[in-house]
Amino acid sequence: MRILVFNAGSSSLKFGVFELDPGAPLNAARHVFKGSFDRFGADGCDMITGVTERSRARAPHRTLAAAIAAVPDVLATDGIGAPDAIAHRIAHGGTGFTAATELTPEALARIETLTPLAPLHNPANLEGVRVARDCWPDVPQWGVFDTAFHLTQPARATTYAVPPEWREAGLRRFGFHGTSHKYVARRAAEELGAELRDLRIISLHLGNGASACAINRGYSIDTSMGMTPLEGLVMGTRPGDLDPGVFGFLQRNLGLDIDTIEAALGAESGLKGLAGSSDMRDVEARAAEGDARAQEAINVYAYRARKYIGAYAAAMGGLDVLVFTGGIGENSPSMRRRICDGLEYMGLKLDHDRNLHVDLSDRAAPQIEAYGTRVQVLVTETAEQLMIAHEVASARAEARAAHRPIPVAVSARHVHLDAAAVEALFGKGYELTPDKPLRQPGNWAARERVTLAGPKGRLERVAILGPLRPQTQIEVSRTDSFLLGIDAPVRQSGDLHGTPHVRLIGPAGELDTDGLIIAARHIHMHPDDAARMEVADGDYVDVNLDHAERALTFAHVLVRVQPNAFTEMHIDTDEANAAGIGSATEGEIVPEMAVTALSPRTPA
Repeated sequence: MRILVFNAGSSSLKFGVFELDPGAPLNAARHVFKGSFDRFGADGCDMITGVTERSRARAPHRTLAAAIAAVPDVLATDGIGAPDAIAHRIAHGGTGFTAATELTPEALARIETLTPLAPLHNPANLEGVRVARDCWPDVPQWGVFDTAFHLTQPARATTYAVPPEWREAGLRRFGFHGTSHKYVARRAAEELGAELRDLRIISLHLGNGASACAINRGYSIDTSMGMTPLEGLVMGTRPGDLDPGVFGFLQRNLGLDIDTIEAALGAESGLKGLAGSSDMRDVEARAAEGDARAQEAINVYAYRARKYIGAYAAAMGGLDVLVFTGGIGENSPSMRRRICDGLEYMGLKLDHDRNLHVDLSDRAAPQIEAYGTRVQVLVTETAEQLMIAHEVASARAEARAAHRPIPVAVSARHVHLDAAAVEALFGKGYELTPDKPLRQPGNWAARERVTLAGPKGRLERVAILGPLRPQTQIEVSRTDSFLLGIDAPVRQSGDLHGTPHVRLIGPAGELDTDGLIIAARHIHMHPDDAARMEVADGDYVDVNLDHAERALTFAHVLVRVQPNAFTEMHIDTDEANAAGIGSATEGEIVPEMAVTALSPRTPA
């Protein structure tokens, strides 16, 4: 499948052509053409083409529309035929665009309404779509959204503590650079030969725009940019984190209106505001010559990034991998060193020579941590265009695939006990009494019950499921965790490292144990059904519940293929209530690109 990717900005156009198989890993794709038009002006623009050997020339195109209109001839000159689809990077998709989406008139109208959230980006993205549609009227246009990857973040990370009327109007944190963070996390997992779902990753995208992202076992759980791309790290021309009180201060003391302040925050702040230049190369050169403003800018930039690393490591309960990407992250050894210095306490330290000699050719992702340190540090080029092409190719393949119905069952709170827990709660030598068989072969509900006790409340008569496990595991809903007063993490079954403790109370004793989780939604699947649905163990899929009372889609559902399994998706009571499900129902499974696609699959 041949995909043409456009990244249209107000003053530049980047584009590329990829040939790829939707079912193949990312690194199997062929990047057959790469081009850009930059610095539009009265006398034309700069044009760069070539994937390896780069050709530079001056082109006559003075506007974005003229540049896009010239692309068919540019591709034809290189012998590249018409694409099967055109993919557009769209900065802001709000909460409604969760995946690659065909840009129908209805979709474009919905994107148009989001312009106030990204006034510098979405209008240029939409202009790119309109011009491309005129140039290729018979080729489907698709959009991939910077914000989509971050929609897995919990409400505690996306909610601003402001009046409810403001939140109801749409004020919340979204995050950007999602396509970049998604790619580098998968690339890091591939390089390390690890499962993405086993890693706690911080991705630092450091370019003219900059953001940090906490990626916990494949999911974005927090990111530094907020409702707009202004929040978070120091950037080329944007300030990052800023006290909102500055608006009132500047209005009262300098007489500036909101439009003037917003324009300065977007174009005159960040490195440019601190050092007079938005280019880190210039700032570092001047700092080496003794320029105090440049030195201060570098210190502020590095400190802000280092502070986010510490915060996100705390949010994830630890850190396994730090990844640098973006123009500064890829090319500045000194900035990487400044950011990492002082983080030895968390097991993160760079190797001097490895950091200085980074080779990123052929999509390399070299490791630069000191030998023997716990946290692995990688550098890699981001490949947003490749990621966009792959998402669109996968989405088109999925759209053509037949529906995949699957049963959906509600799993209420319950516990799995190990042998020591049974004896502690019911007495020495006690054996649980199987009462009712469950759908999963060999599993049953016991006649006995236990009580869960937390610092705030208790849950009585909680079911025990057998057979015994090697380690005690307690599964509750988010609402249950609030009743107990314990912040339980969302985890897959068996992933119990670092989970909080809860007290179990039985007729013969009490037991304080870890293992308290909110079970991540998952599908138990028989191998025959997995083959029929064209999914594999460890894949993540979306499940559409169009026939539920409140139709919705459950994203990132783990497929667990097991011999003799009864094929069934499990959700908890909170998720069932959100969909208006009172008992088991049926959904349609639509595979998305598996988060394990870049790394070897292992049993879940």
